[in-house]
Amino acid sequence: MVHKSLCLSHYCYDPLDPYGNITVTFDIHQWTNDGYVARVTIQNYHQYRHVDQPGWKIGWTWADNEIILSMSGAFATEQGNCSDFKFQSPHSCKKDPVIVDLGPDASPQNMTDACCRGGLLSSYTINPANSFSFFEVAVGNLGMNASGHAPQDLTLWAPGPGYTCGLLEDVDPTVSLEIGGRRQVQVFRTWKSTCTYSTFLANKTPVCCVSLSTFYNPKITPCPDCSCGCRDADKSKALCISQINQLQGPDFIKSQDIVHCSDHMCPVRVHWHVQSNYVGHWRVKVTVSNYNYKRNYSNWNVVVQHPGFSQKATPYSFNSSVLPSAGFSEKVALFWGISYYNEELLQAGENQVGSVTTQILLEKDSESFTLSNGWALPRRVYFNGENCEMPLPDTFPMLPNAASSSLKPVNNCFFILQILFFLTFTSQLINLLGFDKQLSKFCLSLHFLIHNPLSF
Repeated sequence: MVHKSLCLSHYCYDPLDPYGNITVTFDIHQWTNDGYVARVTIQNYHQYRHVDQPGWKIGWTWADNEIILSMSGAFATEQGNCSDFKFQSPHSCKKDPVIVDLGPDASPQNMTDACCRGGLLSSYTINPANSFSFFEVAVGNLGMNASGHAPQDLTLWAPGPGYTCGLLEDVDPTVSLEIGGRRQVQVFRTWKSTCTYSTFLANKTPVCCVSLSTFYNPKITPCPDCSCGCRDADKSKALCISQINQLQGPDFIKSQDIVHCSDHMCPVRVHWHVQSNYVGHWRVKVTVSNYNYKRNYSNWNVVVQHPGFSQKATPYSFNSSVLPSAGFSEKVALFWGISYYNEELLQAGENQVGSVTTQILLEKDSESFTLSNGWALPRRVYFNGENCEMPLPDTFPMLPNAASSSLKPVNNCFFILQILFFLTFTSQLINLLGFDKQLSKFCLSLHFLIHNPLSF
């Protein structure tokens, strides 16, 4: 099933990424005797949603009798029936070709600039240099002096369903720079389409869930049971099969992922732990765990919605950026791995799951910060652009009833100075008056421990 019509705006709109889309552009930069040569650009403008394996595919329906004479930087999956062309061998004669990116091992004569990444596109915020892909297509069979018509029914798989593309429309011709930016070069014609993503259309099984814990409550709130499917009745099994729907072409097929058996059955779990509370700051620890035995997650990212990100937040082991959002007051922070350190979330092993973790130090807003009513816990979490299943609020680890005042950080400097002065004066007085030696030793020991709190 291919989605060709525009989806309703409330299904295609993501308030965490209101301007996110993938734009497809055809730039005709050369006319030929019976057609044209166009450079096609696929640009990912999503802030956090990237195109993962097995990569993008793009398809369309020709408006007339066009054929693809040749391509570089990508290829059509089918040649089709080219028996009418006896003196040449077109690349594809399909009325509705499907185009796929080449891999990094493509031969140099088939490559173009910014091509051949196996269909992978980074999100625009994380890695703008790898957020687009090019390919060249030579189109023929249009007759003499034909200017051509834009392809119709543009369809994008990235890599599965969920994207809906608008019409390829005439826009102002693309202008590029040459000679160090001193010369502007304009193409002859430009067609452009915007493709928006809808989780409703994708209809994906959840791939992640969230668990919660805090320093002020021993209770750990696990992921909801059956977040990504239900495990087998036999709970002695360590390996389980998770069914994940993906689009490998025009039709759906099911691929099987082997995951660590759990009550939530998710390939990925995000754990949020409220770790410490200080006078002007508070600290959380975020751990992302991979339960999948067959898959590493390269260039992973996590998005967290929380009002605490309105203040400065410093992660120690992740990159981060605060994203613009619309429709709610809570801030949204994007986290991703550090190159050559933890940018790859490794697959689970025999005895442990793969994981990446960081601590995050956040400044406090004295008017809004509280440990009560689960305020310190996240509102929403995404992994690689997919919404993670959250526990219900009534299962959150809550602040004990009598602890609201006792857990407030206190500035104890003056209080400690008073104790030190008292102990110093007392020990000297005991020595002077010759009181019991055991009492003197006790006071001196207590004085030493306060001065050296890490000695024990």
